[in-house]
Amino acid sequence: MKSICILRLSAIGDITHVVPVVLSLQEQLPGVKITWVIGKIEAKLIGDLPGVEFIVFDKKAGLDGYRELRRKMQGRRFDALLHMQVAFRANLAAALIPARVRVGYDRARSKDLHSLFINRRIAATPRQHVRDCLASFLEPLGLEAAPARWSIPLTDADHDFARQHLAPDRPNVVISPCASHKLRNWPAERYALLADHAVRQHGAQVILVGSPAPFEQAYCASIEQAMKESALNLCGQDTLKQLTALLGAADLVVAPDTGPTHIANAMGTDVLGLYAASNPDRSGPYNSLEWCVNRYPEALDVFGSKDVKTARWGAKAEYPGAMELISVEEACAALDRWFAHSRRQQPAPEETA
Repeated sequence: MKSICILRLSAIGDITHVVPVVLSLQEQLPGVKITWVIGKIEAKLIGDLPGVEFIVFDKKAGLDGYRELRRKMQGRRFDALLHMQVAFRANLAAALIPARVRVGYDRARSKDLHSLFINRRIAATPRQHVRDCLASFLEPLGLEAAPARWSIPLTDADHDFARQHLAPDRPNVVISPCASHKLRNWPAERYALLADHAVRQHGAQVILVGSPAPFEQAYCASIEQAMKESALNLCGQDTLKQLTALLGAADLVVAPDTGPTHIANAMGTDVLGLYAASNPDRSGPYNSLEWCVNRYPEALDVFGSKDVKTARWGAKAEYPGAMELISVEEACAALDRWFAHSRRQQPAPEETA
């Protein structure tokens, strides 16, 4: 294998899970040429990953996007394609990528004619986390599955942005409250109560983050206005790279099932995940599942009349009222548990002397 193409266009969380695959490929196949066909926004996060050629596919460009991809693929022939997305749009893009070996999903996870565009499959592994699923795409090539190891390039300016906004003398808790699907969002007034608890009980600085989208800015503003204590509202004021640096330098991130959850995980920061609309065992912060508040089983039962043990793996519980199953009290209790754990992990004074 001398040349490998990865097709994974979106979303931000899933893109972070592909980074370990790239790092493992570079380690197991020194000198391999890696090309990654990726979405426009996602490229802003990891489009400068060393040793990788990125081809940006603009999903909003319609037929022009496919014509441009076809033009860029002319005269190429990859030894392997890792076709990591089953959406019909991605399957059409895969048809334009010439490759001898075409690795895709097992039959249970294939949809939208995905099977027509591949000739090898990953192993069928029930109840698997998304990260582990994507890591297994190396196995049909005779390689080891990618270990959980991340690296996201950042500049000194990105780190400077984080340092300018983080308190040097108290814990920094970043709240990223908005998911791409609004039914995954916890109520703003509950975030405000949790934030006040973090300030009063743990002396934390609370930082609110989000995209420049009007809805997210309004959501963060409503949290800030409902708080009794003060918070630093940076919603819409950072780039994706600056946000990554901020999440990486924070002590804790609080978020629902959303991209910044997985960016924080990739940067080695603990995440207090708020999950009811989706299953944290499948799509939660990979290294912080113990800190997740998990009301997904109840949401499936109450709103979908399904049992979590028998429901389709990956089934959503995106119902009005699902996230309200998470109480302020249990979120505060999870926060208290994390702070107690964090204090126990700190070295004793004589160890730092």
